[in-house]
Amino acid sequence: MFEETARTERRPIRRRRTPKPMNIETVQRWVASAILFHVGSVPAITLAVYSIGVAADDFGRGVGLWIMSGVIGLLTAAGILAIFRRFRQSYAAWLLVGLLPTAVTGFYIF
Repeated sequence: MFEETARTERRPIRRRRTPKPMNIETVQRWVASAILFHVGSVPAITLAVYSIGVAADDFGRGVGLWIMSGVIGLLTAAGILAIFRRFRQSYAAWLLVGLLPTAVTGFYIF
């Protein structure tokens, strides 16, 4: 009835590279920086957004909250750079990332 042809397809053998094991200190730095990012960015973003509504009623208090969000953002970015021991002159531009929520909401306050 049906003739079966014995075809053997040759597939290229793919060899998987075994990943290099990570150093425990590297993993600890990544975990600590992820925790610091979440703990620091939530208050910075919350204060920045909340300062828009407060500034509509009381401008002085709104600007105060807005400045505090910038300080928290800067400290968070500096802490992450310090965890990775990358706090040099060339990495100082990364500190501006901490000011990003403050810069965006500053447009709505002023």
